Amino acid sequence: MKNSNLIILLMASSLVSLSAFSAHHEEHSSTKIGEVAITETAHSAGFTEMTKMVGKWEGKLTQFTGVVIDVSSDFKLVSGGNLITETLIEDGVEMLTTYSDNKDGELVVKHYCALGTQPVFTASKVSKDMVAVSLDITQGGYHPEHHSYVNSMKWTVDSGESNSAVVDSTLYIDGTLVEQQAVISRVN
Repeated sequence: MKNSNLIILLMASSLVSLSAFSAHHEEHSSTKIGEVAITETAHSAGFTEMTKMVGKWEGKLTQFTGVVIDVSSDFKLVSGGNLITETLIEDGVEMLTTYSDNKDGELVVKHYCALGTQPVFTASKVSKDMVAVSLDITQGGYHPEHHSYVNSMKWTVDSGESNSAVVDSTLYIDGTLVEQQAVISRVN
């Protein structure tokens, strides 16, 4: 009898502990996959600033040649809020850019470019309403004499209602460093 009372007491104690743990864990996690609560992750200042871009944007890009083309971007927050994907369309050509934090908590940007390169960038400057990234020379091994690639990017969001932004970028095209600028507005 004593053993069965002890077993019941242990089982009841375990259930109370498990339910308290579950309630505490759910307080700190709003995303679930099935029954698994996804742990919230702290993000870098750069990633947090880039979340201001989530949504659809359209505008005009002035290329280094002076030609003005249509540009659109669709930024989505995915993977439990830990990754931003951008589908970028320049003059009908679709590209992809990803934004995430690395294991050291720093913003990392990877651009899958129509130039056939995939440069990786890290944050070079972050402030309220602005994120600048520059090429991470430890990734990819791109060299201007051998490759055409995006070298740097900077997003500046209008500090008012965050409905317009300027995107500046530098590219190496056939060994020459060039600049271009897009002016975009939020469409949703």
